[in-house]
Amino acid sequence: MDVREIHTVVVGSGAAGLNAADRLFQYGVRDLALVTENMNWGTSRNTGSDKQTYYKLSLAGDAPDSVRKLAQVLYDGGCVDGEHALCEAALSCQGFFKLVELGVPFPHNVYGEYVGYKTDHDPNDRGTSVGPYTSRYMTEKLEQAVREKKIEILDHHQVIRILSDGEKLFGILCMNTKNGAHLLIRCTNLVYATGGPAGIYGQSVYPVSQHGASGLAFEAGVKGKNLTEWQYGLASLHPRWNVSGSYMQVLPRFVSTDQSGDDPQEFLLDYYPDTKAAMNMIFLKGYQWPFDARKVADGSSMIDLLVYREIFVKGRRVWLDYRDNCGGKEVDFQGLSEECRTYLERAGACQKTPIERLWQLNPLAVDFYKEHGVDLAHEMLEVAVCAQHNNGGLAVDGWWQTNIRGIFAVGEAAATHGIYRPGGSALNSGQVGSTRAAQYIAAHKEEKRSWSQEEMERLLRLADERICLGQWAAQKNSGYWKEQEKKAAMQMSQAAAMLRDPEAIEEMLEEICAEREQWQDRKAAQTVTVPAGWTEEAAWYRYYDQRLCQQMYLSAMKEYRLSGGKSRGSAIYQDENGAVTIPDLVRFSLDGEDGLAHQEQIQETWLCPSGTCEAKMRLRHPLGEIPAPGAFETEWSAYRNKSIYEG
Repeated sequence: MDVREIHTVVVGSGAAGLNAADRLFQYGVRDLALVTENMNWGTSRNTGSDKQTYYKLSLAGDAPDSVRKLAQVLYDGGCVDGEHALCEAALSCQGFFKLVELGVPFPHNVYGEYVGYKTDHDPNDRGTSVGPYTSRYMTEKLEQAVREKKIEILDHHQVIRILSDGEKLFGILCMNTKNGAHLLIRCTNLVYATGGPAGIYGQSVYPVSQHGASGLAFEAGVKGKNLTEWQYGLASLHPRWNVSGSYMQVLPRFVSTDQSGDDPQEFLLDYYPDTKAAMNMIFLKGYQWPFDARKVADGSSMIDLLVYREIFVKGRRVWLDYRDNCGGKEVDFQGLSEECRTYLERAGACQKTPIERLWQLNPLAVDFYKEHGVDLAHEMLEVAVCAQHNNGGLAVDGWWQTNIRGIFAVGEAAATHGIYRPGGSALNSGQVGSTRAAQYIAAHKEEKRSWSQEEMERLLRLADERICLGQWAAQKNSGYWKEQEKKAAMQMSQAAAMLRDPEAIEEMLEEICAEREQWQDRKAAQTVTVPAGWTEEAAWYRYYDQRLCQQMYLSAMKEYRLSGGKSRGSAIYQDENGAVTIPDLVRFSLDGEDGLAHQEQIQETWLCPSGTCEAKMRLRHPLGEIPAPGAFETEWSAYRNKSIYEG
């Protein structure tokens, strides 16, 4: 096993990780490397939407805006700490203009104003976009900046353990996925930019290449925060893509079939009184894409639950059909809601069929699927309610450092969002968090970690235990662990995604704990050399991380419910005494009248040495108690003497 010493290591090659590496170099940290399982994997490079949004302070027009106003909108999402809301507002322009200077073509008008539009959960025109692949443009430009600086990139290196004593960082253990060799890196700082734990769900709109690695951070002692809070929404399965915006606004037909694709049924018409009512709700799904517990009883989120019922209760498959209208009849546009009719008339999209309307409204949306092997003019598109974004994650402070000294979390891996968030704020959060972490590390770059002999022995012992486990796992038949991962992910989607079943959650937790106990018995086993076995070993490491993650997230959901929490955000908790009933599926009640009864409380979850999880609630840090900036001279002095980094 090779051993190296590097001052700061960034793990992850998405927009947040690349920005962290670039900023660290810019701020003077040169003993630096970026570790990634594959430079071309990850969510930032391989995902998008109808109009992927970047969210920032308003930079056009005469509508009043300010850092504190933007921070208030972020804070109002519920369960958000004030320092994160303020930092993400204050640095939004810095992050945005860096991307502009790197060449990301955000649009501006003839006078240089960077125009914007309203996004969900925000009254101002703060959203901007370069089209469906905004995050890809960002990632490509940031990678170019990193390569121009000749920052070391350790590609094809999978992190298989974070080495810590529960208080401070020792280093990381990696495996080269090209040849199975192991590399131990001793480091002072680790910037964790591994994205959300995409691998824990089977029905997911995350790219297939995105796995996440938060389980290893939990194992190292990092606390979780708001793990219960996710976004779920309708997405196609092949390819994985959000069917938001124009995909819904052109009023496609919803069809379910048996597993063979036969016995087509328009299941929405079993619930809605007529085709007009169904189409009005389908149209609203374009605006209201994320599932929202508040929009079930009389809103468009009922469609998500009806899709879920077809798949998990009836065992069928669900499709969007753009070849024909709802009910197979010609659309009476005058009979639709005023909002729906006016929108389609103004867009000139009142053609006879959904595909004709989509060609008119957004031809690029049709082209996208054709490029990926689906011709919407001649075939149906399979969809499901999929996990899309984790609003929670690893708990961080105002400099994006976790409770383990030296470990920072940025991007979707970090928990800075709450129950709701404005669309596009995640891209801004990744740029802000990675900048904050880089600033803090650079301000302390002269500090280097020293390791005692006892600590070195502990580090090597932890590494040896993990390698032993991995090589034991590599003796399984090829594809075994990948199949186990797939099975566990589908189990999670059924038990604990948009709809959360207490009994199913408990069963999964018992299963995971029993499985982990078996692994504990294996950790001291003698190393077994398996020729060419590292591919199965790598698959097991992903499965190991997945199960750790699932245990943490399931425990958080269980404890949230036991503490009195009810349905909110993008999740419904089954409640036998609930006020809202969906036949054959669920009864539930909102968490207070507006679904925000516990918005002042933040849940933190951690993994105990015994292998069990614990969780507790705390009050969020108020935005209103953050003092206004002092006199310029006072703030300048604090900046020069670096006392700002100690607060």
